[in-house]
Amino acid sequence: MKKIIIYTTTHCPWCQATKEFLKKQGYEYEERNVETNNEWANEMVEKSGQYGVPVIDIEGKIIIGFSPEEIMEALR
Repeated sequence: MKKIIIYTTTHCPWCQATKEFLKKQGYEYEERNVETNNEWANEMVEKSGQYGVPVIDIEGKIIIGFSPEEIMEALR
C-alpha cells in the first residue's frame, strides 16, 4: 500500500472530506496538522509551495486541495 500523508488544519472542511474519502476507499494515511507543528507546516510549504490545506502527498505525488480523481489516479 502506498504511503499517504495529509497536511491539515483542525477546522478545515476539505481536510475532513479528504480523510473521509480515503477511509471509505479503504486507505490508511498519516495526518500532519500544520497548526500544531511548525516543522510540518514548513515541510508542506517546501513540498507544495502552498500555505492552504489540504495538501496530500502520495509517494511524492503532491495534490493540492480535495480532488478525488487526482487522489485515485495517484493511488493506482
